[in-house]
Amino acid sequence: MFGLIGKMRSQPGKRDALIDILLASSAEIPGCLSYVIARDETDEDAIWITEVWDGEESHQASLLLPEVQEAIGKARPLIAGFDSHVRTLPVGGTGLPG
Repeated sequence: MFGLIGKMRSQPGKRDALIDILLASSAEIPGCLSYVIARDETDEDAIWITEVWDGEESHQASLLLPEVQEAIGKARPLIAGFDSHVRTLPVGGTGLPG
């Protein structure tokens, strides 16, 4: 498995609109085992995205899907930046294969 955890910052006041775009584009992506978006509790413009994939190749392939490319285009103007980004190697957990 392959994982990513990242903190994304929206333009001021645009966090919920950004979340809506990301959620709408995240359904039924081949190889995606988990995609969780969370509001930062202390920063009103920040979100955390936690992803688990069956492999890094599936993640890379997802970025080429037309629906993902469309979502990226819609989201880009609402994104102020990325604060942190880490790669992980998930080993299992609730909802994930063991």
